[in-house]
Amino acid sequence: MIPDVVADVGNSRIKWGRCRDDRIAAVAALPHDEPTAWGRQLEIDDWRAAQPLTWAVSGVAPRVVNRLVAWLEERGDRVVRIERAAQLPLRVELERPDHVGIDRLLKAVAVNDWLARQPGPRPPAIIVDAGTAITVDLVDETGAFQGGSILPGLRLAARALHEHTALLPLVELPPEVPPLPGKSTPAALQAGLYHGLAGAVDRLIARLAAGCVRPPAVVLAGGDGPRLHQALERPAILMPLLTLEGLRLTAQRLVGGPS
Repeated sequence: MIPDVVADVGNSRIKWGRCRDDRIAAVAALPHDEPTAWGRQLEIDDWRAAQPLTWAVSGVAPRVVNRLVAWLEERGDRVVRIERAAQLPLRVELERPDHVGIDRLLKAVAVNDWLARQPGPRPPAIIVDAGTAITVDLVDETGAFQGGSILPGLRLAARALHEHTALLPLVELPPEVPPLPGKSTPAALQAGLYHGLAGAVDRLIARLAAGCVRPPAVVLAGGDGPRLHQALERPAILMPLLTLEGLRLTAQRLVGGPS
């Protein structure tokens, strides 16, 4: 199937990607549970198109996925849900492939496609996704997803410190990496969050890379990817649209869906 729009339902927001000419041409980040905002987005010039649109929808928040799909079908659009590992052009070397977040697998699909178009022998890849949670996953040199690790994201960790202590404030995350040492409690929190989580991710990358047959490519995605990119010691390639691109590629390779 050739999708007009792909939609990734994350833990805190929905991301849409408008597909044109075998690429994601426009992106929108939308709130959960606000069909009015969804409708307004489809009235914007870059998004407006004759109905029915063909959608590929996936996500890690089932209730929101169900509501979005119902809303799209009420509009008369055609929707294909991508929610099982078997639907993806990806070998998943896990005991229970459908128990891993579909967003992690979709990123692996996109990275495999990108690596296939690079010159030279194909390296393994380590995929870091910095969102509500931070995931650090390994795709081996054959393109197989091998699993990885999960830790709290920057905002989740900041909220946990605030909610589970008596005096620590809820801090905003600055766009730049904060200096050390922090000269106030908020500055110390910001420094700890940035440098602590970046250090954890660097450690996880190093441990995964130590088991690889050749040096891996490190790819960074997610809403906080640009922030983490500044703080990591290991060089990484910033690819913010990995999930949407993996969804587009998967939808195009599906057999039997709407076209």
